[in-house]
Amino acid sequence: MKNPGLVPILSTVSAAALLTGCASYSQGTDMEPTTEIAAEPVTIPEGTGYFAADSTLPFQTPDFSAISEDDYIPAFEQGMAIQAAEVQAIVNNSDAATFENTIVALETSGRMLGRVARVFFALTGSNTTDRLDEINTEMSPKLSAHSDSITLNPALFARVKAVYDNRAAMTMTREDAKLLEETYKQMVHAGALLTDDQRERVKEINTELSTLTTQFSQAVRSATNDQPLVVDTAEELAGLSDADIAAAAEFATEKGFPGKYAIALQNTTQQPLLPALENRATREQLFKLSHNRSDGTNPEHDTRLLLANIAGLRAEKAALFGEPDWASYTMYDRMAKTPKTALDFMEQMVPALAATQRREAAMLNEAIAAEGGNYEVQPWDWYRFANKVKAERYDLDEDAVMEYFQLDKVLEDGVFYMSEKLYGLTFERRSDIPTYHPDVWVYTVFEADGSELGLFYFDPFQRPSKRGGAWMSNFVDQSYLWDTKPVIYNVLNIPKASDGEVQLVSFDNVNTIFHEFGHALHGFFADQKYESLSGTATARDFVEYPSQVHEMWASYPEVLQNYARHYETGEVIPMELVERIEAASKFNQGYDFGEVVEAALLDMRWSALSPAEAAAIDTPEKVDAFERSSLQDLGLEIDLVPPRYRSTYFNHIFSSPAGYSAGYYSYLWTEMLDRDSRKWFVDNGGLTRENGQHYRETVLSRGGTMDYFVMFENFAGRQPDVGPMLEARGLTSDAE
Repeated sequence: MKNPGLVPILSTVSAAALLTGCASYSQGTDMEPTTEIAAEPVTIPEGTGYFAADSTLPFQTPDFSAISEDDYIPAFEQGMAIQAAEVQAIVNNSDAATFENTIVALETSGRMLGRVARVFFALTGSNTTDRLDEINTEMSPKLSAHSDSITLNPALFARVKAVYDNRAAMTMTREDAKLLEETYKQMVHAGALLTDDQRERVKEINTELSTLTTQFSQAVRSATNDQPLVVDTAEELAGLSDADIAAAAEFATEKGFPGKYAIALQNTTQQPLLPALENRATREQLFKLSHNRSDGTNPEHDTRLLLANIAGLRAEKAALFGEPDWASYTMYDRMAKTPKTALDFMEQMVPALAATQRREAAMLNEAIAAEGGNYEVQPWDWYRFANKVKAERYDLDEDAVMEYFQLDKVLEDGVFYMSEKLYGLTFERRSDIPTYHPDVWVYTVFEADGSELGLFYFDPFQRPSKRGGAWMSNFVDQSYLWDTKPVIYNVLNIPKASDGEVQLVSFDNVNTIFHEFGHALHGFFADQKYESLSGTATARDFVEYPSQVHEMWASYPEVLQNYARHYETGEVIPMELVERIEAASKFNQGYDFGEVVEAALLDMRWSALSPAEAAAIDTPEKVDAFERSSLQDLGLEIDLVPPRYRSTYFNHIFSSPAGYSAGYYSYLWTEMLDRDSRKWFVDNGGLTRENGQHYRETVLSRGGTMDYFVMFENFAGRQPDVGPMLEARGLTSDAE
């Protein structure tokens, strides 16, 4: 995923102060701007410390060897003070407002704040400490207030509006026009046209949301890290590999349970080791630990009132803008535009999906009975027996498949090979760049002509200091205004092999590696003047599209034959095995697709609450009841197929003031674009430089500078079609 804050996108804080909508060096409270603006000179403070200037390392990448935890608070405070003065200088300018002295001046403000924020929030996601968490808790509401001081500044908005109202008479590039439009829209969306009292309440809500969502994120991480499955004997872990059992023993000792065995929870409801566990009681225990991690089963980790308060504040904020609910308010800049469009899109899949779930459950019950079981399939059984049926039907052994996927070869001989064939890129591993953790790999990325394109960080392994999931973001954004090239990082959560073991990965993780590098390519190919429109600075329901398209090359024969080699024999993966993997990918869609659809629809239900409805959900029990009724209304088999994330650990939608709230459907929406695009690539010759260049020119290089439907049509020659997605998922009501 593109880093949401899982995580607000911090592509830049020169724009972040504007684009994340955060508060209050207010220049007055009059709704209508006055023409009398004081022209007092403004002194811009000088920053001190590490973040006061651009890094001197290649590509201005952060020098982690020179940064300490004590640097962050002073840098944040100085960065906010400097940007506040820069904004005040814009307001105090006695010259008539112009694109350059208002819009560009605002775009270029906050450089120091951007530098510290990018580094800090990268670390709180991927390698946090108790001290960083404390700083995050302290600074989040202050950053929210600072952002609001810009977006809700009436005198600043008066100048922005003056430029916007005069746009028809101005000569601008397309990107200039888009920056002006987005600046105006974002300020209106933040509350620039509200009354004084309404703006003050928006500021209060933003600060409260910043605090609560930070608390939610930290609580979920604690719930995930502090509640491993602990068992007494290796026999209870029967079915796991010797290496996995050894790792469980080592992890138990680390967690304070010497002589026992422990399995860490991962971020999703389903857990990767469940299918291998032969002991049904152990499977049930592991699943329920995951499913109940934050729902009050362990009161210390209960997040239910936190999320209820977040939902209530969002509904109240939407109402201040005259919108019926948070979804309607927050989707204003999406490709889908309205909640109805997104819901109609998802609901058309439900009948076939429900039929698939029932059919697959019956199939799994037959497999259980054939094995002598006298029970019906439960969520903790589903993947074990689904994998057995899949192995029988498609003759697949997941462990044997992993033996062809060695991590370094997946990246260097797979992802990088694909990038060379499509885009002409080459890569050089570096050891001279300081990193924030020893497990991070760094590469210089070169264009086909040998010129430097940017710098790439790869952080693959799971650790307690890292939140769950996988994501991409930037340490440095591409911008012609600043003459900067992109510095991009990919973060994953692959369980690390024991010392001396070859690092193999599942095919799911292979897909994730290709996916996240698709985000990286979207950032590397940015071709914009302004940071706030650069690269992945696109709508929530578009940003996942380029990354998903690049998953297709993970199983493309030419790419596979270059990287998928048996780690012992060097044998290339047999193509008939690849064909079986592809055929098997359509199996188990009742669960694989169902859990995502359920999560997306659950997100929309939380985002569709009116203030009164949200206020009525005021106890943990009512949170449970709302979640239950929301899922039951779908008509899917929710007791057999729970959502990919329950509300109580749904970081995507509750761990940042906006994040993926009313936006988790984006993964489905962009899959529609993805599958249709895969068809275009196949129809036009597949893995060729011509195809890669066309995709780069029409999509990957365009950033947030144009309408997304137009962008897709420029690529494909037509509007998107949902058919290839449904076909790829095997979703027909009579599908076998």
